[in-house]
Amino acid sequence: MNRGHTAHVWSPREKRNLGLFLCGRVTDTVGQQVQGVAVGWQVWQLTHDELMLGYVGLAQFAPLMLLALLGGTAADRFDRRRIVGITQLGYAVGALGLVWASGHGTTPTFVVLVGLGALRAFKWPAASALVPWLVSRERLPRAIALSASTFQVGMIAGPAIGGAIYVWGGAEAAYWTTVALELVSAALTLSLKVSMPEREPRGESQWQLVLGGVRFLIRTKVILGAIGLDLFAVLFGGAVALMPVFADEILHVGPVGLGLLRGAPALGAMIVLIVLAYRPIERRAGPWMLGGVALFGVATIVFGSSSSFGLSLAALAIVGGADAISVVVRQSLIQLRTPDEMRGRVAAVSFVFIGASNELGELESGVTAKWLGAARATIFGGIGTLLVTGLWTMIFPTLRDVDKLTAHEDEES
Repeated sequence: MNRGHTAHVWSPREKRNLGLFLCGRVTDTVGQQVQGVAVGWQVWQLTHDELMLGYVGLAQFAPLMLLALLGGTAADRFDRRRIVGITQLGYAVGALGLVWASGHGTTPTFVVLVGLGALRAFKWPAASALVPWLVSRERLPRAIALSASTFQVGMIAGPAIGGAIYVWGGAEAAYWTTVALELVSAALTLSLKVSMPEREPRGESQWQLVLGGVRFLIRTKVILGAIGLDLFAVLFGGAVALMPVFADEILHVGPVGLGLLRGAPALGAMIVLIVLAYRPIERRAGPWMLGGVALFGVATIVFGSSSSFGLSLAALAIVGGADAISVVVRQSLIQLRTPDEMRGRVAAVSFVFIGASNELGELESGVTAKWLGAARATIFGGIGTLLVTGLWTMIFPTLRDVDKLTAHEDEES
């Protein structure tokens, strides 16, 4: 009983660090979502081309794919707090670049997005691997759920704020808002008081260090399966890139409605994450994850079939809630079953997969929408997600059979 009670008591240092980290995460996420709404709506209004919306994702993914493993290596060698804070300052500079680019057509905007993608390659591995430095191992699953919940708060508020600001002041006002929020985020992150764990000297070359995370994932089938499931499920099922089309031509709700559509998945995710923070998944974690991804696919099909704004919002909320289950299981598996000296590199590989699912998913959505139309492309993606879930159930039995997240079964075979 005492042990269980102690696991729920936060030390003053943990409270301070986690509080600062979560506040910085909220402001950072709101800033990025305000910017994302502005970029998406501006590109759509300039081009009315679904494929160009797909290129928005590709511009951010290409540098991420090339640099993420280096970003993960940096997170394992240097102060993760400083990496996150410096990249957030870089985000503010990037938003200033978008202010300038907004008056010069789409090409300068894509150039800036490439630069922002490069910053993300260093920020996200460090941010993901920073959480275990903030709290003890016993409180890590709750910290992950709280961090994910806070992220979803930003995902809810950011798009709605972004849509309103766009209506009020246009794209430039949205980008200036992002500048201010990223500066606040950087200040909060750099205020964290953390110390790097001691590292044993290693005789590995830089290339061996970079590939260390890849080798670890290949050996650890349960984590590989969890990350791969997210990759292919969201690659097919993601509909974020097409939301400007739905808001404009199918639901007729304009930029404010676009903000609400982009925020709906985060609302559903936040509700689920709050529940999981207080009632965590204790048994049958693998089936919970697979079931969540299957529900994600079904809700995506409903969204693609809907011509009602209310039903579309409800379907997207379910999409977000189902995805939240997958996020908590995947992140808990990665953080609890990866040695700290490798967390940055493993997080980098994971982020390449996540980036591929999000940004390449946007490209896939844009291409299929160009051929089939936005609604049919979204329905097609939801069906693809269901097929992937069934396939993963068969080829990754270690993921299907995961029971307790904190257990350390032998995953080598």
